[in-house]
Amino acid sequence: METRIDRLGSVRDGKIQQLKELIAESENIVFLGGAGVSTESGIPDFRSGTGIYNQDSGVTYRPIDIIAHDFFMENPDVFFDFYKRKLIYPDAKPNKAHKALVRLEKQGKLKAIITQNIDNLHQEAGSKCVIELHGSVFRNYCMDCGKKFDIEYIASQEGIPRCDKCGGIVRPDIVLYEENLEHENVDAAIKACKKCDLFIIAGTSLTVYPAATFAQFLNHDRIVIINKSSTYMDLKAMLCIHDSVGKVLDEAVPKRVSKKKASGITAKKTAASKKTASVTAKSKTSAAKTAKTSRTASKPSSKTTEKTSAKSSSKTTAKTKASKPSSSAKPAAAVKAKPASKTSKGKKQGSSK
Repeated sequence: METRIDRLGSVRDGKIQQLKELIAESENIVFLGGAGVSTESGIPDFRSGTGIYNQDSGVTYRPIDIIAHDFFMENPDVFFDFYKRKLIYPDAKPNKAHKALVRLEKQGKLKAIITQNIDNLHQEAGSKCVIELHGSVFRNYCMDCGKKFDIEYIASQEGIPRCDKCGGIVRPDIVLYEENLEHENVDAAIKACKKCDLFIIAGTSLTVYPAATFAQFLNHDRIVIINKSSTYMDLKAMLCIHDSVGKVLDEAVPKRVSKKKASGITAKKTAASKKTASVTAKSKTSAAKTAKTSRTASKPSSKTTEKTSAKSSSKTTAKTKASKPSSSAKPAAAVKAKPASKTSKGKKQGSSK
């Protein structure tokens, strides 16, 4: 609960300044947000005095009972009547809180937004690193065939929305009471918390689990709470601000990065790119030299090959001629030693006549 001292301008200004310093010192910020983040967009929260749980549901059932799994399965007509009147706000727009978080993400400091909201306003504002613990009213699917539908389809249907393909009930992709959260989303949230160096909790009473326990995974005590009402973490937090989430974040998050810081970031990126280019060039040069050396060692030039072949061939021929006479040629001594036959003599005599 907001205290009297929190209303003093000097105290509030001091807390905003402290938050600015914490953000400036941090490089890995995680934001955990609840329904209080979207109240300035015209979407009511759940547990405040004017919240959904304290409003007239329009039926004989309590709001908290209507949005439970068993009730939905047994009374889908009552569920969708309440759902369309109280949980769908298709015309809502991002407020200062959502826009400030987009700036923080673009500055490279905000690494994850863990949201319990189902209104899709973080994504509409431009945030990329959003973990939706409880789903989104903008996603809907047929419980029988799985066909997907947008929020306009649900809003335009009278009574229970039915699939235009198989006739099954089309339900919103949100987590109702008595249903389990997606394990992938919970694991991603815990992993982000373990890595962060500043944990900002805003717009949530920290009474819904498992989100209420994420702070136990931190490796530090750098916790900031921004909430109009008190939470069980207030005394453990490094900084606690009881005020509007949008106003606080809009003041604390710089509208733009200073020129000095921007030039520093650019210089670092340029130096890194030059270093990478230099290493790449050296690698290519080294690879080229290695390839050239390898080719030279393994493949002699064509001229050298021809000369070597010619010399080898001539030497081989010479040796062959010197050592092995031709089989068709006969020694001169053998010819002289062979006596002439009688037939040869007679022919010679006849020819002389």
